[in-house]
Amino acid sequence: MSTVLRVLRYLRRYPGYAAGTIGCALLSTALVIVFPKVTQLIIDEIRAGRGERIWSLVGWAVAAFIARDALNALRIILNNTFEQKVIFDLRSDLYRHIQLLPLRWFDNRATGDVMTRVMEDVNSVERVLIDGVEQGSVAVLQVFIVTGMLFSYHAALTCWALTPVPLLAGGALAYTLTAKLRYRGQRKASSAMNSLLHDNLAGIRQIKTYVLEDEQLARFNDASRLLQRATLVVMRVWAVYNPSMSFLASLGVTLVIAFGAQAVLRGEMSVGDLTGFLLLTGFLYEPIGRLHQLNQILQAGRAAGERVFEILDEPAEPADTLQSNLILPLKGEVRFQNVSFSYRPEIPVLDDITLHAQAGQTLALVGETGAGKSTLVQLLIRFYEFTEGEVLLDGQPLRQLPRAALRQAVGLVTQESFLFNGTLRENLLLGKSSASEAELFAALEAANAAAFVNRLPERLDTLVGERGVKLSVGEKQRVAIARMLLKDPPILILDEATASVDTETERQIQQALERLMQHRTCFVIAHRLSTVRHADQILVLERGRIVERGVHASLLELNGIYAKLCRNSDLR
Repeated sequence: MSTVLRVLRYLRRYPGYAAGTIGCALLSTALVIVFPKVTQLIIDEIRAGRGERIWSLVGWAVAAFIARDALNALRIILNNTFEQKVIFDLRSDLYRHIQLLPLRWFDNRATGDVMTRVMEDVNSVERVLIDGVEQGSVAVLQVFIVTGMLFSYHAALTCWALTPVPLLAGGALAYTLTAKLRYRGQRKASSAMNSLLHDNLAGIRQIKTYVLEDEQLARFNDASRLLQRATLVVMRVWAVYNPSMSFLASLGVTLVIAFGAQAVLRGEMSVGDLTGFLLLTGFLYEPIGRLHQLNQILQAGRAAGERVFEILDEPAEPADTLQSNLILPLKGEVRFQNVSFSYRPEIPVLDDITLHAQAGQTLALVGETGAGKSTLVQLLIRFYEFTEGEVLLDGQPLRQLPRAALRQAVGLVTQESFLFNGTLRENLLLGKSSASEAELFAALEAANAAAFVNRLPERLDTLVGERGVKLSVGEKQRVAIARMLLKDPPILILDEATASVDTETERQIQQALERLMQHRTCFVIAHRLSTVRHADQILVLERGRIVERGVHASLLELNGIYAKLCRNSDLR
């Protein structure tokens, strides 16, 4: 119930649409009494041998049908507009909150699962509430209106007509109480299949490289089969529940025929009255059947709503503590003081890290894989929050700086540069949205990328494909460097920025990086030690601790870990 109440808050944002939709639905529902009454009067006219009123009564019936269908047309327009506004708001709030979640949350979530919640589950939540509120209100109102009309015809016969209602209510309650696990299992299976599909599409090159098509098809079929089984569990229960409810409704109509015929024979009601009563009985059980259908939608929507609000209930990154003495632009002096960090309490990743980088200096971080190099620089950009110690930027505590200002002041170039599925121009403008054509090409020239961009058929308007798949690794890297030149941050992080490319491409990238690094505070992570030998400081990490520090020559003389790494890379 809490899930339903939370989504109802979204409906309250549009009272006009809600009132209009329900108003049209209620008015069209009230018109259902016209045709049974007209039918009763016409039959009575025929039995009395009169025909003067027949055409006027038919006219009233036609007018009622026209009014009903016109109101339904208006209701559909209002309802769909209302529906799309609520979907937009809920999905927008969900996506906004997802962007505010810490990276630690994404580390434990499959992308396909998150996509399922944003797309499919939001639709299910919206459908249950808008359709449920509108159709549920109409159905309940119709039941009360028709019941009142039935009692006006014949009270005793109405009691017989209502005999199956307690059984119908009990069946609905039993279905509702047992539905949660069924629908939750179905949503979970759907997410699992979508997650696998997303991974396989993203990794299609690896699947083809390792000739894994048959194995991945088997995995997908297994996930699809689990969804099939979960859906069949839902539908098999529905296959028993829905016909059972239909049978009970039919039983009510049968009882009306049996006892109504006797009432006619006793002279308690006319044939016209019985005919009108039978038509009204159909209008009584039709909305009850609709309520059973809505109950199925409600249970599916409740399971989807739990998954949507599970994300919305996740704590976002802590709010920024804005300081009035913040001076922008930042110079780039960085100081770590006894900083420690762990992803899980029992496994420390960084232990008692202390370092100082003057503005404009270059610090190189070297060490074996898993030593904590990338984690250290991610603390600087506040992708993760350190657990002990303090980080200062231009003498100000890092946590007191607005994240937006901090991340605008720090640039990150990684081993695999990410390009969005769009044009080169769109990707470059992420660095500086107001950049002119001349500025874009100046950045490309400085990044050694202008030559290959000029060879592209559409130049800056060339589509790069998903994740930049239409460009080579080296080309993507140089575009990323050009984008960073446009951003022009005072602090730069280079995380294996020249890995996975050939020697000539590495030379071009290294030249571009040297231009990018000028007059900036730089943190350079590299396994190719030739790229860090000229750093102002070299920090050697091992198991999360700084075990050696100095310049290239002094560390070689120390003959420790750094010297060993140099010997292994043939660097002297």
